[in-house]
Amino acid sequence: MSESKSEDGKLYPSVSAELDSDRPNIEDYLSESLPEPHGKLRLRDLIDLSPALTEAAGAIVDRSLVELICSFFVASWTGVIKYHGPRPSVRSKQIFVANHTSMIDFIVLEQMTAFAVIMQKHPGWVGLLQSTILESLGCIWFNRAEVNDRAVVQRKLRDHVHGADNNPLLIFPEGTCVNNEYTVMFKKGAFELDCPVCPVAIKYNKIFVDAFWNSKKQSFTTHLLQLMTSWAVVCDVWYLEPQTIKSGETPIEFAERVRDMISHRAGLKKVPWDGYLKYLRPSPRFTESKQKSFAESILRRFHEN
Repeated sequence: MSESKSEDGKLYPSVSAELDSDRPNIEDYLSESLPEPHGKLRLRDLIDLSPALTEAAGAIVDRSLVELICSFFVASWTGVIKYHGPRPSVRSKQIFVANHTSMIDFIVLEQMTAFAVIMQKHPGWVGLLQSTILESLGCIWFNRAEVNDRAVVQRKLRDHVHGADNNPLLIFPEGTCVNNEYTVMFKKGAFELDCPVCPVAIKYNKIFVDAFWNSKKQSFTTHLLQLMTSWAVVCDVWYLEPQTIKSGETPIEFAERVRDMISHRAGLKKVPWDGYLKYLRPSPRFTESKQKSFAESILRRFHEN
């Protein structure tokens, strides 16, 4: 602090010194606004700076978490899975279709690629997984008993496929589990979305256990326990060349062409019936018409002979 001498010889603080004493100390404010450094910058601190980074990190964790859980399931069966062909690339406006033997088809494929899947809504612990963990993948659920769900699901399929940042969509066009010896008729919904279709053929070896889930006879929990107590689940998966609808080809013809590819690669026999027949009993009129047609063909043969 500087001082000045007055006429009477006494020392007084100068005006500049008084102004300096009233001036705020910037260091006091800086010490309050800036936290003291506490070690290295952590990832959590960086993510907290941006909501976009937070969402991105969460998405990466959710995909990785589902793949890890599926790997645990496969390990619990002592799964011996062989994948043939190039691993699916994540591209927009494409769907994957596969033959369907059990709900474990999704687990076998999901441990390699983060697919979103269209699936029947289930009760119990399976439904809990659907609404919590699998929801992060953008999966689409439906209720087979609700007739109006068909139109809603078709709209959701189209919106998902044409979304830029969505996970690739996996569909089981048979609509039900088949015994891995046949392929039943494919639903055409997956083949009228105006995008490439990537066929996936799945073949289980029954040497140790039959992977077919007969939902009419056992729950999925019982089915899983059967797989876990078996020696091993042996399976081959083939990723086939993407297909596009040809000029003049109808969605039904396109579906049959893809079914031919899957059936040939997996060594499955094509059958001309709908998989929903195991859920719905044919009407009496339909049964009578088939009986009449069969009787007429027998009578015709008798007359020819």
